[in-house]
Amino acid sequence: MNILVPNLGSTSLKYQLIEMPAERTLAHGRLERVADFRAAIGEIDTGGAAIDAVAFKAVLAGPRYCGTFVIDDELIAALEEYLPAAPVHNAIYLTGIRAFRDAMPGVPLVAAFEPEFHSTMPEYAVRYGVPAVWREKFGVRRYGYHGASHQYVSQRAPEILGRPRENLRLVSCHLGGSSSMCAILNGRSIDTSMGFSPQSGLENATRHGELDAFAVLYMMERNGWTVADVRPQLAQTGGLAGLSGIAGGDVRDLEKAAAEGHRDAALALDVFTYQVRKTIGAFAAAMGGLDAIAFTGGIGENSPRLRAASCAGLEFLGVKLDAARNEAGAGDRIVSAADSNVGVVALATNEELVVARRAYGRLASSNCSLR
Repeated sequence: MNILVPNLGSTSLKYQLIEMPAERTLAHGRLERVADFRAAIGEIDTGGAAIDAVAFKAVLAGPRYCGTFVIDDELIAALEEYLPAAPVHNAIYLTGIRAFRDAMPGVPLVAAFEPEFHSTMPEYAVRYGVPAVWREKFGVRRYGYHGASHQYVSQRAPEILGRPRENLRLVSCHLGGSSSMCAILNGRSIDTSMGFSPQSGLENATRHGELDAFAVLYMMERNGWTVADVRPQLAQTGGLAGLSGIAGGDVRDLEKAAAEGHRDAALALDVFTYQVRKTIGAFAAAMGGLDAIAFTGGIGENSPRLRAASCAGLEFLGVKLDAARNEAGAGDRIVSAADSNVGVVALATNEELVVARRAYGRLASSNCSLR
């Protein structure tokens, strides 16, 4: 079965066509400056291979949808219901799902929701101290995101280290324009930095991270702002962009500016790496120790400076980077010192492969015919 996995951005469409269960990539590509997803679908080049199903890396549709599902009208309605909590992500995927539905009638569409990998978190790590009706009627709880990436890391990092997943206490650091971390004990998520929405935890490029909700209420009351006034400020000009004053909050731009003496850019990077270090320590406590750290995502995989700063001061946990390994090399690799008690790796994630695996499993267990 050939499964197309589109990774949708606000104006971009990355994709992989993966033959399952062989897990062979038949085609891949990236379309930029997309203004019309329906038109972009027609530009997908599969090299002549058929598309038997389309699988999406969906984000938030409430507690009912924390797994992998064949898309129907009820699922689409749930995505719309939770649109205010994940306005950017859900809007993009609603547009994409409808476009593929129109362009490929009869082709099964599957949603592999990001919180699925985090469904193993214990109840005490999931619940917020909010009124019961918030949880029971409106689904307010910690969901966690980047699940496909953290799941891939849970499988790939032990392979790089030559250790079994069992009895491995691993912290996965997905660091990029959107960043989150996950405590993975024996291959299962037990805690994660993102919560109810993707706008929580670590600072993101333009989205704020952890924030006291009463700070938002205070600013709304002082300025007479509506929700519509506040949302774009927090989602588009917050995070590393808000800390540094540099539009877009791209870490590459911040590192360049910091090297040139830009104080706020340097401070933004310090805030970010402090959050990563602090979260590693917290997750080590949650797991009763630490055996490995994995860095992935655009920043985690490609920024030696950020990896070094994120690990600095963690020697008490047994973390010791090898400066030469950390600075050199490419691809999946170990960057910790030979005598480090904690293995540290940098790797390229493959969210599309995880989504294809989930979709194939779901379709294989349903009435959909498989080729």
